[in-house]
Amino acid sequence: MADNRDLNQVRADIDAIDREIQSLISRRAQCAQRVAAIKLEDVELARTRGEPETEVVYYRPERESQVLRRIMERDAGPLAGESVAHIFREIMSACLALERPLQVAYLGPEGTFTQAASIKHFGHAAICVPQATIDTVFAQVESGECNYGVVPVENSTEGMVSHTLDNFMDSPLKISGEVEMRISHQLLVAPGVAERDIVRICAHQQALAQCRNWLDRHYPNIEREAVSSNGEAARLAAANAGVAAVAGEMAAELYRLQTLATHIEDYPDNTTRFLVIGREEVPPSGRDKTSIIVSSRNKPGALFSLLDPFRKAGVSLTRIDTRPSRTEKWAYVFFIEFEGHLQDPGIAAIVTELEEQSILLKPLGSYPRAVL
Repeated sequence: MADNRDLNQVRADIDAIDREIQSLISRRAQCAQRVAAIKLEDVELARTRGEPETEVVYYRPERESQVLRRIMERDAGPLAGESVAHIFREIMSACLALERPLQVAYLGPEGTFTQAASIKHFGHAAICVPQATIDTVFAQVESGECNYGVVPVENSTEGMVSHTLDNFMDSPLKISGEVEMRISHQLLVAPGVAERDIVRICAHQQALAQCRNWLDRHYPNIEREAVSSNGEAARLAAANAGVAAVAGEMAAELYRLQTLATHIEDYPDNTTRFLVIGREEVPPSGRDKTSIIVSSRNKPGALFSLLDPFRKAGVSLTRIDTRPSRTEKWAYVFFIEFEGHLQDPGIAAIVTELEEQSILLKPLGSYPRAVL
């Protein structure tokens, strides 16, 4: 009997805490509405003074990054700091939607890892809009149809996504953030389909490459077909009894597929990194990265000359990749990513030095490092 009384008391305490949490969330949402009103008032005041009209900026990537980092730093348990930050991400997403829901373009169709990355970064209150290609993700953001876009840029086992890098060459868009996703692949089929029925395995070419050894061992004689996305592979599997798809949990749920095998990726730490693209430059958050495109004159020691300013300043490079130049035969463009923000004096000095020795230098933006 004493145990029941203790249990009832704990449940009563939980109910009271839930009411308090709900009240605080409502207060936070009211503050978000007030922020939106203040921003609109400032724009209207500027208009009455005859100042150039500006778009109201509701989403601040650097501010969100700072808030999430502080949440994780002050977490005292027993929940992990990352778990608490995910909860606050959804609260922030819902509050931002009260100001104005974000339209986010992503490489579709529904059920792709890029959709999962979009939700991880912006929360479920954002309106995620699938696009058929990386090109159209860029186009939707450039035109203003969507506020932001999410595109894959590199995988820990298969390297850079060259099509994303190529789009930055001609696009005016800036990088606004990054998302890292642990990628776990499953082998999926329509309900009732047995292994013996499979005649074709479909997936994005990156997913097929990430699962190559597993597929070689278990399905060495089954045809493999690269399609536009894992979501498209799941759609094909749902419509064709002889097709199996390599995709993730979201695709399995969306297309109501059954799982024949889980964790079929060849490397357990398989991770894909996505970039958030937008039209605005992002102010410093205190923990930032910067990405640039740079092309040097074709001469001995050209790459060393590009990298030496970073060495002298003690700035860590986090990524360097090359793509063929579109304007000169056997010339290359370097994509360089490094720690720091373009507004930092030391970083600005490095960029100035690179401009003096380069035939092309294009900053792609400074942005907060991934928090979650």
